[in-house]
Amino acid sequence: MISSLITWSLKNRYIVLLMATALLVWGVINVQKNPIDAIPDLSENQVIVFTEWMGRSPQIIEDQITYPLVSNLQGIPKVKNVRATSMFGMSFVYVIFDDNTDIYWARTRVLERLNYAQRLLPEGITPTLGPDGTGVGHVFWYTLDAKQMDLGEQRALQDWYIKLALQTVPGVAEVSSFGGFEKQYQLVLDPVKLQFYNVSLMDVMNKVKAANNDVGGRKFEMSDMAYIIRGLGYVKNKEDLESIAVGNYNGIPVRVKDIGTVQLGGDLRLGIFDENGQGEVVGGIVVMRYGENADKLITAVKEKMKEVEKGLPNGVTFKTSYDRSELIEAAIGNVKSKLIEEMAVVCLIVIIFLFHWRSALSIIIQIPITIAVSFILLNAIGLSSNIMSLTGIALAIGVIVDNGIIMSENAYRHLAEYQQQQSEKS
Repeated sequence: MISSLITWSLKNRYIVLLMATALLVWGVINVQKNPIDAIPDLSENQVIVFTEWMGRSPQIIEDQITYPLVSNLQGIPKVKNVRATSMFGMSFVYVIFDDNTDIYWARTRVLERLNYAQRLLPEGITPTLGPDGTGVGHVFWYTLDAKQMDLGEQRALQDWYIKLALQTVPGVAEVSSFGGFEKQYQLVLDPVKLQFYNVSLMDVMNKVKAANNDVGGRKFEMSDMAYIIRGLGYVKNKEDLESIAVGNYNGIPVRVKDIGTVQLGGDLRLGIFDENGQGEVVGGIVVMRYGENADKLITAVKEKMKEVEKGLPNGVTFKTSYDRSELIEAAIGNVKSKLIEEMAVVCLIVIIFLFHWRSALSIIIQIPITIAVSFILLNAIGLSSNIMSLTGIALAIGVIVDNGIIMSENAYRHLAEYQQQQSEKS
């Protein structure tokens, strides 16, 4: 088999060269398509289900949310394991799938099962899926340099403008905000006035919730004209909240401002985000979608940030806190330089020992073709170009040329013996 293959190759050298050239071109195309990252993604193929029920203890979360979800998510196809964690007010369920399972197929199956499992949960509780990213998906962190704005205004700018713009970049799974204060209207009620007007706290909550709403009406015809009736009730400022009626006292409406005060404040915080000990900052974390090219994604995010920066208030700029592209370029650049050095050394050694440039060329040309073919296999398997895979290629360069050296030396020996036999006969 091998001898016939060698014989065919020798008789059809141009076809072999054409096939080698086609493999090289195909490999170069795959090199450009292969995702680039600094570190390999060894995380499990998982889907995270997050459920929030604020104010409840971990035991209640475990009994009423975590256990019903886990018991109903176990029957999904290709599931390897289901893990869960119950915390104060929060439940996390981790559905681990087989490694060869498509992540979006897995998320669809989990969503289908959640539609059934939600009926077992308390009223008003809705489980949500985590972003389609992995544990190494945090590729870019940024903060806002806006010393003239308070932390509440910076957080509002981040949540309602910057975050929404950056999430439109292809390959971004989520932009998580951190730092600052989330603005909210706060009702500070006087218990003495509540008792005096005979208004309960639940009455205030229900009335305020019902008042913050737009309602639609029927069509009203007058003078051959049709008018659409609708009620406008969305709260737009503090005065709207203060004028909401929550009860009556001797036929007189009791409004929010009669039983307390309304103020604009920040949501309860569990921590702060400080940068280098210089004070609190507001920023975001760009989470990469599963299987994306980290280097290209970071470049696209930076280009988008330049566009977004044009619409920011005067004096507000972005400051980069973590940029994985620097690590990617340093790691890939170091491995590439070592690859070039190894190829040069191997070429030099082959030329010195064989002292025949045509034989050396036939050996050296195997290196770029083999490396290019390895990227075809990397794309087929779904692996990225990282420091681990490229180092493996660098270590294999010596093995790549071994067979070529052995075959060339063997052919050279047979030719020498054949010439010696011919000379003895003559």
